[in-house]
Order: sequence, then structure tokens, then C-alpha cells
Amino acid sequence: MNAIHTQQAPAAIGPYSQAIDSGLGLVFVSGQLPIDPATGAFPEGGVAEQTRQSLLNAKAILAQAGLTLGNVVKTTVFLADMNDFAEMNGVYATFFEAPYPARSAVAVKTLPKGALVEIECIASRG
Repeated sequence: MNAIHTQQAPAAIGPYSQAIDSGLGLVFVSGQLPIDPATGAFPEGGVAEQTRQSLLNAKAILAQAGLTLGNVVKTTVFLADMNDFAEMNGVYATFFEAPYPARSAVAVKTLPKGALVEIECIASRG
């Protein structure tokens, strides 16, 4: 296993890696909060802006691993409120092309730092 780290995404806020390359052709990107790595803060706005930032963070981590969002085979989207699903989905759709990755989207009671969304993904080198 190889840890992946980039300054282009926020540092882990706990005992975990931004991503792990399994060495078996899969890269596991930890859940990305919508933290702007330049400011350390959430972007102004709501779930749309936060979704965009979370996906930009995942994209930067994948780039450090030599991959793109086109390599993503599975995502999990955690929402603080399922009523935000349509707005999140509209932004999410601009980051991926067919064939789209498999996806789960779930509502959770709370997310770290009061985020509205957190997104994790699995990418394949194959």
C-alpha cells in the first residue's frame, strides 16, 4: 500500500490518508469535505458550491496518483440533508461522463465541521 498526498487538497484532519493506492490497481480516496486547500474554509454558498469543492479535492488527489475522474468506478456521497440531493446531483453530473461511476448517496445525521456534503471515491488503474 502507498499513501497519496497532495497540497492541492486539504490535509487529513485525523489519522487517515488522503488516499491509498492498494497496489492492486485500485486507489481509495478518503471522504473529501468541501475545504478549499488555499483558505482552509468552506466555499461561500450552499451545497452546490460545497459539492464542487469536494469533487475538486478528489480530482486533485487522483491527479497526484496519475489518475483522473474518468478512472473513478464508485463514489459515495454523504449529505447532511437529502433535500439537497437534486442540487448536489446537478453539480456532480458536470464532473463525470458516461459511463458514470457506480454511486451511493445517503443522508447522515451530521458531517465533520458542519459540512453539507462529503464525497469519497474508488478509482481503477485498469
